[in-house]
Amino acid sequence: MDQKIMEVLMRMQTVLQESQLKELQTVLQVVFTGCSLHQDKQELRVADRNWTIDLEEYLMSKALEGKSPGTVARYRYELQRVLAYINKKVQDVTSDDISNYMRAYKSIRQVTNQTLKNVRAVYSSFFSWLRDRGRVQKNPMAMVEAIKVEQKLKKPYSDEDREMLLRSCITLRDKAMMEFFYSTAVRVSELSALNRDDIHFTSKDLVVFGKGSKERTVYLNDRTNMYIKEYLNSRTDDNPALFVSIKSPHGRLTKTGIEDIIRRTGLRAGVVKAHPHRFRRTAATNALNRGMPVQEVAQLLGHAKLETTMVYCSVDQAGVKYHHQKYLSA
Repeated sequence: MDQKIMEVLMRMQTVLQESQLKELQTVLQVVFTGCSLHQDKQELRVADRNWTIDLEEYLMSKALEGKSPGTVARYRYELQRVLAYINKKVQDVTSDDISNYMRAYKSIRQVTNQTLKNVRAVYSSFFSWLRDRGRVQKNPMAMVEAIKVEQKLKKPYSDEDREMLLRSCITLRDKAMMEFFYSTAVRVSELSALNRDDIHFTSKDLVVFGKGSKERTVYLNDRTNMYIKEYLNSRTDDNPALFVSIKSPHGRLTKTGIEDIIRRTGLRAGVVKAHPHRFRRTAATNALNRGMPVQEVAQLLGHAKLETTMVYCSVDQAGVKYHHQKYLSA
């Protein structure tokens, strides 16, 4: 019995974290205490790692397509887990194998349907790549059930929210960062990578390298331009990064560090769900509602598809009512 419990734990290593494995071990030992196991024959299950070559070539193709290192790493993480769990050659993987894994994934890790949908998209991309190159005859993902996600409207910051955040900033750096997020609508990873020299103060713009190594121009409004100048003039370090830590040695702020600053400022301001990406949604929403063409909003955000841009925007119902009366009054 102990041997079989250990076998279960080994099979779940790619699915569970260490603390969860320990909890599972305790539960199994309690449940099977006093039970005996009878087995007619012994079979040795050897780990099948034939999928590693296909996986590495797939990941290389994604990198060559321009996917970011972070995206490629996420693909590797998710695919290694599912392939190691199923423990078959890619040609032998069935839709049932993947469906069973995804059900276990959701049950054990307690993830949202949105997370599960994102994971499913990774699997679909991998097996579509294999099918297109003739490495599998059928794409098992074609028969894996789609994941339904409840579409919830994610609210942008109100003008009052942004003012409360600004007043709750402890440092000039944090004020400059808040204003920069709103004016440029950059992603947090993009902001973290920026340097002082990237800012063109005369033209009030800069070039940002976004997803897929695509570059786009973003702009500073007068208020942001002023805060950034004041912040940079107040610094005494020689770090080229645009935003750095307050304490010595004044290292470049990471994605996690920036998110923590916004979160803690939101707690002081009483603004719920304060995070950097919400500034991006706010900028897109305000730009669209105040008359910027959706094509230009998409360009500001670095979106290739207008559908993606519309997901970010909360259309002002007052504006809808006004234009309804204007265009559909009779």
